[in-house]
Amino acid sequence: MRAFIPETHLFRDRVHAGQELAEALLHLADTKPLVLALPRGGVPVAFEVAKSLNAPLDLVLVRKIGAPGNEELALGAVIDGAEPKWVINQELFNQIAPPPNWFDEEMQRQLTELERRRQRYCGDRPAPLLGNRCVIVIDDGVATGATVRAALKGLKQSNPSRIVLAVPVGPRDVIEMLRTEVDELVCLAMPEPFIGVGRHYGEFDQTRDEQVIDLLARAQAFIADKPAEP
Repeated sequence: MRAFIPETHLFRDRVHAGQELAEALLHLADTKPLVLALPRGGVPVAFEVAKSLNAPLDLVLVRKIGAPGNEELALGAVIDGAEPKWVINQELFNQIAPPPNWFDEEMQRQLTELERRRQRYCGDRPAPLLGNRCVIVIDDGVATGATVRAALKGLKQSNPSRIVLAVPVGPRDVIEMLRTEVDELVCLAMPEPFIGVGRHYGEFDQTRDEQVIDLLARAQAFIADKPAEP
């Protein structure tokens, strides 16, 4: 793991974080990995990794389920697919005690948004086959870990040969918890105290849909002549 001198901003922006993360993942280049980004913020980070490893880039679509009246407080997350998967932070769920049927209704609302995003970002391009592939899952950071856990839960159903989680920054306790969910975990920094992902970036503007579409198209272009691995 790369060592960082403690400072207010560990990364200038998501591009810088992706470049730093790519260096830490160079040992996986020979595995011919598939890079999967969590949109939207994970895409600029993952693009730099995919470019460095000459790997295909795609998406894993997950939506956080925020608490009533406080969407930034994650009670769980849901991942799309023929059989949607979800995770719940049970301790926090019990503490918040949302209204009856609220979670199911919110999950359906987020699944609708996932379907919209898949169509917008990927059009009719099918999701990649993950069986027997090394898959690198990338986000711009983790906080509670609920979104990433949902992604990992869904991906495991496709039997990849190896799942690697790679993030620029996250809280130590969450990172250690996620380490048990994957074959390898790369996290560049685990600052203490951990206040939030954006606190460690100089620039942390919201990634727009148009940026996601553009980066996916550019990634497709630089591997256009490279056949997909079975």
